[in-house]
Amino acid sequence: MLVDAVKIYMNYSEDFEYMSMIEVTRDVNNSLLSRREITCTFKGLAGKLKRLEAADMVSKQFNLSGKTIIPVQLKNETGRPIVSGTFYVYDDESLAREHLKAAIFKRLEKAKATPEKAAEVTSAPAENAEAPKEESK
Repeated sequence: MLVDAVKIYMNYSEDFEYMSMIEVTRDVNNSLLSRREITCTFKGLAGKLKRLEAADMVSKQFNLSGKTIIPVQLKNETGRPIVSGTFYVYDDESLAREHLKAAIFKRLEKAKATPEKAAEVTSAPAENAEAPKEESK
């Protein structure tokens, strides 16, 4: 049954129930830093979960659309298919940039750019293949 849930998750269908895979360990409002700190575990996704996908799952679980979610740490447990994740939720991105290191945002931007580059690479050979080749005499 767990294998089926992972297969469904990897297809990333819009209307499936992955909420049971997330278990909230800690949920704290940090009023000093004006952020919400969420620590949760993802069951059965060790080695398959990416930071952006985890942040998307947390935003859907807690209905955090419009807020900035920063995945700070994803950690696999040894010998178990469990991933523990720590996320910071800010109301605006400028406040997050003041509090966190610039390297975190560079990694996130790089991860967001990777799927776009992959899409460009797959579309570029298709465009080149459609152009007819000229025969030389």
